[in-house]
Formats: sequence, structure tokens, C-alpha cells
Amino acid sequence: MKATAAMAAAPREDRAADAIAQARRWYWQRLSAMVLAVCVVVHLVTLVYAVRSGLSAQAILGRTQGHWGVGAFYALFVVACAVHVPPGLAAIAREWGGFGERAALGLGRAFGVLLLLAGLRAVWAVVAPA
Repeated sequence: MKATAAMAAAPREDRAADAIAQARRWYWQRLSAMVLAVCVVVHLVTLVYAVRSGLSAQAILGRTQGHWGVGAFYALFVVACAVHVPPGLAAIAREWGGFGERAALGLGRAFGVLLLLAGLRAVWAVVAPA
């Protein structure tokens, strides 16, 4: 409710810019959701195949080290997560945490950067040659 009252008091140009920014966040979240859907399916199918083939974690890591195709796939997965999470987390912070718009967006973006850095580090650890 706070955001609505603030938006009503804001000049028309500011409201239009806010609406455009919100539409862009919505667009990128939906686009990243499509990428995530494909990545999740590929990841799960690969895991089921590996488990049913009797591969151990050590054998799987042995196959992924130095395989840059695997690295590219999981890097795409991480980037899609880092793009997808911030708008949703910002909405949760606003609606449940009572955060203001700027604070909620800042929290979402900071978490997205953290997710990106940790995820890419994990991809490097799995793919980098031993």
C-alpha cells in the first residue's frame, strides 16, 4: 500500500519510468524462467541417467573436469538464476518484509550478484582441470 500512495504523489513522468522499469524486470524474469525450465529438465535427465548408469560422484566429476561444454551449460544456468531471483526476492521483501521499493530492489540485486558469484565459482570448481 505504501508504494501505491508514493506512486500517486509522484509526477507522471516518474510513474511512467517506474512502470517501464517494472515491465523490464517482469520481462527478464519471464525470459529467465524459460531458460531455467530447459536447464532444470536437462540437469534432471542427466542426473537420472548418471545414477541409473551407476556413476559415482567421483566418476561424474572426473567426466566434467576440463569439459567446457558442461561449464557453459551450468554457467548459463547460474546466470539465468541470477537474473530470475532478484525481482521475486524484491517483491517478497516489499510485500512480506515491509521494505520500501528502493531497499527491496537493492536487496534483490545484491542477492543476485552474490548468487552469480557463488554459482560461477561452483561451476569453475566442477569444470576446471585438476
